[in-house]
Amino acid sequence: MRISEITAQAHRLPLHRAWDGGVDRNDVVVVRVVADTGQVGTGFAWTPLIGAGAVLALLRDDCPAALLGREVNPGPRWDELRWHLREAGTSGLTLMAAAAVDIALWDLTARAAGVSLVDLIGRRRAHVAAYGSGVNLDHTLEELLEQVRGWLAAGHRAVKIKVGSPELDRDVERVAAVRELIGDDRLLMLDANQRWDLPAAVRALAALERFDPYFVEEPLPADDLDAHARLRSRTAVPFAIGENLRTVAEFEAALAAGVCDVAQPNAVRVGGITPFLRVAELAARHSVPVAPHLLPELSTQLALCVPRAAMVEDIDRASFAALGALARPSGVEITGGRATAQTGPGHGLEFAPDLAPIA
Repeated sequence: MRISEITAQAHRLPLHRAWDGGVDRNDVVVVRVVADTGQVGTGFAWTPLIGAGAVLALLRDDCPAALLGREVNPGPRWDELRWHLREAGTSGLTLMAAAAVDIALWDLTARAAGVSLVDLIGRRRAHVAAYGSGVNLDHTLEELLEQVRGWLAAGHRAVKIKVGSPELDRDVERVAAVRELIGDDRLLMLDANQRWDLPAAVRALAALERFDPYFVEEPLPADDLDAHARLRSRTAVPFAIGENLRTVAEFEAALAAGVCDVAQPNAVRVGGITPFLRVAELAARHSVPVAPHLLPELSTQLALCVPRAAMVEDIDRASFAALGALARPSGVEITGGRATAQTGPGHGLEFAPDLAPIA
């Protein structure tokens, strides 16, 4: 099969409730790659608030020259596309554009073979644990507890909440209340979203350790590995990082520095399925599990295939299905704290035809 056509369209998905910082929407850029056999693969790039127009321009204006007429083979095409786009940068927006193409090529390859994406990559497990998660630092304490009660009612045995309030006492109160609500036999994760500097992180983790956090996510700016190493010597709480690491080399540096206890690559931000799997293999060589960041419909499928899987993130009312972006159920289900995938051929993500275009 050879690539004969590439189309791209951006769409806006309003959130049910704005995330901290005024993020009231997620944008998705849907790509369709057509083979000379007539078969079609669907991919996407995803971003909260920023960058969809730039990704769309890269896909429409710059990607076809590197792809049209080439064989449908995700790994080589990804390397060639990244090289082709290098003048616009080798990270960030260019990787998001590459991700949309790469996901489409994997979907097309699986459809042509008549197998699911999971079985094409190689299914290692029937299910993976899921945890309840939300962007909730701006919630009142009662709103936060009500959200957690919803996760417990859904069967989750692990939850993640935001920390990083201007006042440490507020974080302590909220973490204490959630720990009391979920009990000692469930996992509690904390996400600081890079809000602390080193002294603040030392103080905060000293105050929060007694609530037995399973990990703290992004306690410091993601690119400051030296500060993470210094914090590592001051706390026993494991670090989960990766949603803001964009390249395999960045993950390699974090793993080598010993500051990544749980790797959290986002399949779109790292450039697609091809580099995601490379990150997962690298993490496995360091005995580090992978907990994919957001995108549960795709993240679940990848977590079923990686050598070491931790959990997938069941983000509160912000999956593609919950945002009304899909034409039909994908085949990915999260129930009773477990995520499974039975998608049929490909990845099962069929975007609704009536989504309003951005441009």
